[in-house]
Amino acid sequence: MKISNETKVGVLTIISLTILILGFNYLKGRDVLNKRKKIYAVFKDLGSLSKSNEVKINGYVIGSVYEIKAKDKDLSGLVATINLTEDVNIPKDSKAMISTPLVGGSIIVIQKGQSTEFLKSGDTLSTFVDVGILDDVKAQLTPTLTKVRGTLDTLNLVLGNVNGLFTADAKVNIQQTLANLNKASNALNGLIDNESSALSKTLGNAEAITRSIKANADDVTATVKNARLVSEKLAALSLQPTIDSFNTVISTLKAMANKLNSTDGTLGALMNDRALYNRIHDAILSAEILLDDLRTHPKRYVNLSVFGRKDKDGALTSPLPKDTIRH
Repeated sequence: MKISNETKVGVLTIISLTILILGFNYLKGRDVLNKRKKIYAVFKDLGSLSKSNEVKINGYVIGSVYEIKAKDKDLSGLVATINLTEDVNIPKDSKAMISTPLVGGSIIVIQKGQSTEFLKSGDTLSTFVDVGILDDVKAQLTPTLTKVRGTLDTLNLVLGNVNGLFTADAKVNIQQTLANLNKASNALNGLIDNESSALSKTLGNAEAITRSIKANADDVTATVKNARLVSEKLAALSLQPTIDSFNTVISTLKAMANKLNSTDGTLGALMNDRALYNRIHDAILSAEILLDDLRTHPKRYVNLSVFGRKDKDGALTSPLPKDTIRH
C-alpha cells in the first residue's frame, strides 16, 4: 500500500509536536512520562521564586518547582508545588524556606527535621522566612542609599548655584584667563628652550664639581679630621686661668686709674694740683737760669786769678737761647 505524502506530513507533524511538548515540559520541570511524588509548601512571599527553580536538601537537588498558584482570592498564601525528581525520605517536621543567593535565581531549601515519619505525596511542608544575604545587604544599604540621595540632592543644589554664578561675563573672563595662562605657558616653554643650553652647561659644571669633590674625598676627609682635632684641642684648653689673669690686670689698672684721679697720692697730687705744678715749673725755670748764668759768668761764682778780671755784667733774668751760649 502506498502512503501518500499528506499522511507522511501529518505523522511527522504529530511526532514533532509531541517531542516539542515533552521537551517544553521537561525544561519546565515536568516529567509527563513518569509519575513523580509531589509535595506542597505555602509561603507568604515568593520573592523571585518562579517555576522550574530548584529544590535542595543539604545542597543536593531533589526536585523543582512544578507550579505556583494562589491559596485563595485574598492571596493569604502562595502555594508552591514541588515535583520530587529524587526518591528521598523527607521527615514530616522538615521546614522549607526560599533562599536567594548572590548569583542565580531563588531556590527552595528544605531543612530536614528529626521525625521518623516521612512526607508522602500530597503532604504540605511547614515554611519559615529566611533573612538571606541579600536582605541583610539591603537592610544595611538602605540607610546609606538614603544618605547618598540626600548628598546628591545637596550636590545638585550646589551645582545649580555654581552654574548661576557663571554668567556670560564670567564665562568670557574665564576664557580670557585660560587664554592668558596658555600664552604664559608658551612663553615659559620658549624661555626654557632658549636657556636649555645654559641649563645643560650649568648641570655639566655641577656634575664636574661633584666629580671633583668625589675625587678629592680623601683630602676633604683629612681636612675635616684636622678641623675636628683643632676643635677638640681648643675645647680641651683651660681658658679660666687666662680669664682670671685678665680680670686681675683689669682690676690693677682700675686701681691705678683711681689713684691717679685721687689727690691722695703723689702722682694724683701732681696731676690735679695746679699750684704745685706752677711751683715746680718755676723751680725748673730758675734752675735753668742759674745754670745758664753759671756758664755765662763763671767768675761771678768763683773768684780765682786764673779766670782774669772779675765779670761785672748783670745777672741773667731768663734762660739764654741755647744756640747763643758762649763756650
